[in-house]
Amino acid sequence: LAFRFSAIDHLPEPSSLPAVRGTLVHAALERLFELEPAERTAERATTCLAAAHAALQVDPEYLGLDLDDEGDAALLVRSQDLLDNYFVLEDPTTITPIGLELRLEAPLGDLNLRGIIDRLELDEDGGLVVTDYKTGAAPRQQYEQGRLGGVHFYSFLCEELFGVRPAKVQLLY
Repeated sequence: LAFRFSAIDHLPEPSSLPAVRGTLVHAALERLFELEPAERTAERATTCLAAAHAALQVDPEYLGLDLDDEGDAALLVRSQDLLDNYFVLEDPTTITPIGLELRLEAPLGDLNLRGIIDRLELDEDGGLVVTDYKTGAAPRQQYEQGRLGGVHFYSFLCEELFGVRPAKVQLLY
């Protein structure tokens, strides 16, 4: 029912701080990867976060939180922590993105399957890599496979649309 209410009936959902924080961090990373590789530094990521935060000020989801100055500052601090952690996970200067927030759609029988890939990139051998950012806590090992469903779905879309199965799918927490 939750899927039907949100995806089919488009019923409004109340804003949530984790969802807005995820939106903010995704937007900052998207801006970061629009830069030339040598410019993708932690300092520039902070600038990207500030720009994403400024753009977020008119977003209904953000406005629905009705944050005071202290709450907004806390949102920025936690978002900056997540960006700082990103630089521990990988070096963005080595990434070759070919699609950011890439919207894909492919027919499957009578259905149209749609998805948005956070980052589609090429690995060092020219293979496709599907990367999905997660701003929540990483799951324990026994629940890891259950979280990979989305990226496997994106892999299917890539194979249908581009005729190539991605060499790798990954979640970055």
